[in-house]
Amino acid sequence: MTLWMVRSASGGRLADEFVENGLVALGAAPVGDLGQFSDKQALIEALKKERPDFKPGRVQTAASQWIRFRDEVQQGDRVVTYDSSRRVYHVGTIASAYRHQPGTIGDFQHYRAVDWEGEVERDVLSSGARNSLGSTLTLFRLPDDVAAEILRALSGRGAPETGSHEPIESEDEDEDALLEGYRDRADEITKDRINRLSPRQMEHLVAGVLRSMGYKTRVSAEGSDLGVDVLASPDGFGFESPRIIVEVKHRASKSADSKEIRNLVGGRHASDKGLFVSTAGFTKDARYEADRANIPLMLWDLNDLFKALVENYENADQETRSLIPLTRLFWPI
Repeated sequence: MTLWMVRSASGGRLADEFVENGLVALGAAPVGDLGQFSDKQALIEALKKERPDFKPGRVQTAASQWIRFRDEVQQGDRVVTYDSSRRVYHVGTIASAYRHQPGTIGDFQHYRAVDWEGEVERDVLSSGARNSLGSTLTLFRLPDDVAAEILRALSGRGAPETGSHEPIESEDEDEDALLEGYRDRADEITKDRINRLSPRQMEHLVAGVLRSMGYKTRVSAEGSDLGVDVLASPDGFGFESPRIIVEVKHRASKSADSKEIRNLVGGRHASDKGLFVSTAGFTKDARYEADRANIPLMLWDLNDLFKALVENYENADQETRSLIPLTRLFWPI
């Protein structure tokens, strides 16, 4: 069984475009069709000329990834990519040979067609599988036991805790890539912890982040809130502008839709501002509805909430820090 991980760009936010277009892709420097290169060394020489700013380790890693994508990935292999906004892994089957096709999605140039079959929620996987999926590489083959766990989850048979997993095969990676990989893993573990909060705790976390940004907040009592979970304003009562109406949806897999956006913004004062937090992300119709809302409206998925928390953590109060304890560490530069 061969199962490849192919990461999309922008923290996984282009995964939905992979699925919509029926493909996976690699991008980076425009060296042209990979079919013109006889071997990895020829590609390295071309990449050095195209990107003299790349460090040697980065050149080696990029060339290894592209040659592997061209030569080792085969039709019929399984493939997975991660959508970080919805916290799901899309799973499919490679359906074509390598293609050079610039201009399809952003700056991606190197493609393979994929028959996408379904998705697996990150939270149903064991901690060992999640760690294996956190490799620093853009393209890598998953260990057989991790692949089996993902395919079990895809079939609906569950993904039981299986203990330790085989290490991901290594590539020649430069220090910057390794450090970035460690940062990405730490970020995903923090998001996992945020996602494990209860709906009520999530409301208080959002309120705490807004307080760390300089607002005073009121969290609605439990029960019916008429579409307002948190009210944020300079005075805490909503008398002073800006008054921010906040809705928080903390659900495992149901993305917020356009109807929920309309429910939040309907009947608001012209001077109101809106913030909709959905840890399962938003449908495309929801984002379209937000763009045309009658009041300024910001959408936060789990990535956005995580980013706001980290950026403002130094100003967070003890209540907020107790929900998600973080610590500062020294980092090589």
